[in-house]
Amino acid sequence: MRKTLVFIFLVISFIGFSQKNELGKVTIEELQEKVCPLDTAASAAIIFKTSKIKYDITIGQVVTETEVKLKIYKKEGYEYANIDEAYFIGNGERVEFSNAATYNLVKGEIVKTKLKKEGEFKEEVTKDIYRKKITLSDVKEGSIIEYKIKKFTNNGFRLVNFFFQQEIPVKFVELKVEYPNKYYYSKTLTGYNTPEIIEDGYNDASSGFYTNRCIYRFKDILPLKEEGYVNNINNYRTRIRYELASVKNSYGVEENISRDWESVVKKVYENEYFGAELKKTGYFENDIDAILKDLKTTQEKIDAIFNFVKSRVTWNEDLGFTCDIGVKKAYQQKKGNVAEINLMLTAMLRYAGIEANPILVSTRSNGVFMYPSIAAYNYVISGVELENQVILLDATSKYSLPNILPIRDLNWYGRIIRKNESSAEIDLMPKSNSKDVINILAAVNEKGEISGKIREQYFDYNAFVYRNNYNDDSNDAYIEKLEKRYQGLEISDYEVQNKNDITKPVIENYSFTSANSVEIIGDKMYVSPFLFFATTENPFKQDKREYPIDFVYPNQDKFNISINIPEGYVVENLPQPKAVAMPDNIGTIKYNISNNGSQIQLLYVCEMNQPIIASEYYEILKNFYKELVNKQTEKIVIKKG
Repeated sequence: MRKTLVFIFLVISFIGFSQKNELGKVTIEELQEKVCPLDTAASAAIIFKTSKIKYDITIGQVVTETEVKLKIYKKEGYEYANIDEAYFIGNGERVEFSNAATYNLVKGEIVKTKLKKEGEFKEEVTKDIYRKKITLSDVKEGSIIEYKIKKFTNNGFRLVNFFFQQEIPVKFVELKVEYPNKYYYSKTLTGYNTPEIIEDGYNDASSGFYTNRCIYRFKDILPLKEEGYVNNINNYRTRIRYELASVKNSYGVEENISRDWESVVKKVYENEYFGAELKKTGYFENDIDAILKDLKTTQEKIDAIFNFVKSRVTWNEDLGFTCDIGVKKAYQQKKGNVAEINLMLTAMLRYAGIEANPILVSTRSNGVFMYPSIAAYNYVISGVELENQVILLDATSKYSLPNILPIRDLNWYGRIIRKNESSAEIDLMPKSNSKDVINILAAVNEKGEISGKIREQYFDYNAFVYRNNYNDDSNDAYIEKLEKRYQGLEISDYEVQNKNDITKPVIENYSFTSANSVEIIGDKMYVSPFLFFATTENPFKQDKREYPIDFVYPNQDKFNISINIPEGYVVENLPQPKAVAMPDNIGTIKYNISNNGSQIQLLYVCEMNQPIIASEYYEILKNFYKELVNKQTEKIVIKKG
């Protein structure tokens, strides 16, 4: 009797949680709701989202049907009435929208406005990728919108990549996944929310296969909060991914595809647009022979081949670790995708007798994967394995150097694939600090104006970022940007050195005047020694932090500042020297200031020694930046003597 009562209670609870959600069922109470109970600041909220993904083996396609009902509370939420879905025609994909409508409350009555014909259109993103869009009309504060998307694809390899959590609250979301049991999928659930999971199955008479079924349900998911210094927010969003790991053949024998790294590496090398491309050498041999003719050391050969590829072939900005037109054609046309460029580079290095191998990478925009997977990667670079080190090379950027990769590559770990089909994890993150060194010689006049000269040097990744951002600007355009960034600044005699000599730091020299760095009260002047370079606001404001803090690369800011005070003035108050250090050598601040009569000298060094800092250090880092802001905004007080 007790078991029966427990079963009845569970059934009642399940029914309550999985309440019926249907399109077309809009109530006056829903339309009258002014704010979202989950988040009163929300501009919109998803009332429900249900999705069914079925691998229909009878038609050889994956069919996804998704229904969404959404409430708009504020004008900022109008954007959610514009819905789009990308599809890859090269994979036989197509998208259909239906049941799209807007509901409003007009004089106490529910008024439904259906999607107009002109509100649906498609656009070409690339030659193979299109995007179908709909724009719902008559959208107002208080409106409810709903729609259905049906998508067909031939790709059963990456069966599911479903986001439960959004930038707005989600009151209810359900995902149902069905696939024949001849397939085994690796499943990865990420994020900070835990779903109700129901797993079962049924005999599918139409296909003759037993079909696995898995249902995921969430209720009342809070919105994903954007925070500064985050690599890719999708790494922390609540979502589920399914990737094909193995398949049973007609004899019931299982073939591994991506259950372990050995099977992943084997699959990658067997791809004719990867492994076979590495073996092609005839198209470049004469050119490389000429380049290597007088070179003796390994490093000379690496540098020469790397620079040759960068100058010879331009990246077309297409990603992927497999070739599109092939390395030979890319070499001839002098343009190719990332795989064609970096597999070509690897083949050339091997031809020169250098131990080079491709390294699979997931770019920052692609996110981080924690399990063996072909889908984990969307990029490839080259690596040269020497004693106790791996030299990382990416020839897609003209400003990259050995171990100075484009920022998109700096995403935790890659996987090197060797000739013998063994593999290993490779740390992609920089280890040494990239320096930004600023020398200032300045003087304050009786009017409180500061003028002087500045010399700023950008090293390593700081130089790479500078060149990427500003090398195409004229001096006048760059000066205009600087003066706009630092209000009250006027720049003259600007010159920059080593913009294109990437083996050297970028060096800027210029004269300046600043009207905003001194405050005069009575007979006293309050001087900001960091001038317009001061950090005046702590970027870490939240009480708590869920995500790691990503600084991209370790860095050091160094200021060497000398300021002459006006004749007849003396220093009344000077900030105190200070040293601050975070545990585990995460970061340090050293602030030393002195007064030698009419001259003030400041030496300041701030180091952030780790590119990624775990969230458990957040409070420490927040206090560290509080000290940083305090010291950089402290004023020197001078007065007439």
